[in-house]
Amino acid sequence: MRDCCTPKGGAYDLAVIGAGSAGFSAAITAAEAGARVALIGYGTLGGTCVNVGCVPSKALIRAVEGLHHARTANRFDGIEGEARVTDWAATVAQKQALVDELRAAKYADVLPRHENVDYIEGFARFDDEGRLNVDGAAFTATKIIFATGSRPHVPAISGIEEVDALDSTSALEITALPISLLVLGAGYIGVELAQLFARAGVAVTLVSRRGVLPEAEPEISEALESYLAEEGIRLASVSGYESVARHGGGVRLTGTEGKSFSAERLLLATGRMPNSDGLNLGAAGIETDASGGIVVDAQMRTANPNVWAAGDVTGCDQFVYMAAYGAKIAARNAVAGATRTYDNGTMPWVVFSDPQVAGVGLSEAQARAAGHGVVTSILPLDAVPRALAARDTRGLIKLVAEAGSKRLLGAQILAPEGADSIQTAAMSLKAGLTYEELGDTIMPYLTTVEGLKLAAQTFEKDVAALSCCAG
Repeated sequence: MRDCCTPKGGAYDLAVIGAGSAGFSAAITAAEAGARVALIGYGTLGGTCVNVGCVPSKALIRAVEGLHHARTANRFDGIEGEARVTDWAATVAQKQALVDELRAAKYADVLPRHENVDYIEGFARFDDEGRLNVDGAAFTATKIIFATGSRPHVPAISGIEEVDALDSTSALEITALPISLLVLGAGYIGVELAQLFARAGVAVTLVSRRGVLPEAEPEISEALESYLAEEGIRLASVSGYESVARHGGGVRLTGTEGKSFSAERLLLATGRMPNSDGLNLGAAGIETDASGGIVVDAQMRTANPNVWAAGDVTGCDQFVYMAAYGAKIAARNAVAGATRTYDNGTMPWVVFSDPQVAGVGLSEAQARAAGHGVVTSILPLDAVPRALAARDTRGLIKLVAEAGSKRLLGAQILAPEGADSIQTAAMSLKAGLTYEELGDTIMPYLTTVEGLKLAAQTFEKDVAALSCCAG
């Protein structure tokens, strides 16, 4: 680790600001291309995903899945199960041990393997003349990539600062479960955390302005909403949030229609905001959008020809794998003179609810808005043999295709094992397959992914009239 600002022999070829997944991806990519790289980190090494996002949340989600599976074991005749939380603090400690292990293995221990990368701790920003500084000292680098990530959004609600609200970071750190919880926001973070705590035994109310997973296909949102309600999660809709206040040892939320909801704790899941404030970007001619995201072109370049940006700080596609992907493009373009472009047309996404929600490509509404003539196929999960054998038919599969050409445009899956099937749909879109070609593809019997084959055949066939193996 270096504590200086300029390497021996001259300036760095590239300064990467931010030491999360995007920052590491950019630094390693540039170093492999022969560049001398300064990786400048501020805060905990590793960024959002490993420390406070993907890893801890999915570890705890998997933990409470065990509770759910035990409680629903009686769907099989002759089997009963029971499970309960005995020591939530121990569960959280085990989660944290995994976080610490992966931070070391995938971040701290990776740095020494790249001789061209110097890690420097400090806060980087532009001075008023548009020059890069680190902790107030001038820093010399030919090119710069910003990969400073994002943080939980705090909505502008009267009283919000007085109620000690949880967010997606602090909620995963509490060692004592509250009796009741208000979750504000029903996007992917809100849905995942609401179900996590409900399965752990907390009385959860999920409050939203646009419903459950508003960006998903409406059939999937509606079905998931019903499954959450069946698990005891109270679902509430408001047009806006008026105020929050302490109330009877807990917190009360009042909506704009006068509706009020009370619980011991409040959890904010109203999205994330880019970490672009405080960087003095305007001094370097760098533009941001209304949400604070750094504006980049298809090559990840900002309005400043020597500065690129990637990952959550751009406000786009806030997934760790897309951050790493965009950072590689930015690094290659910055140090190797490449002109690679960012393409999210076949980007798969997953919500780790149960059933899981996964999608790729265009929704029906997006396809129509783009001017496509559209045909769709919807297959309920009770038509998929895997779901019947598991005695868990919660879910559906929806495919969107272009009328006439039959080319697949998008897919969304709601299924207990849907996340592991979406990549098949992504590869189908990338290859430009038609639904006929997907329907003719050989897939293993008694798997969830076979549902994609059945859904493709449903465009023109009644799958109930087919024999097994989607023949």
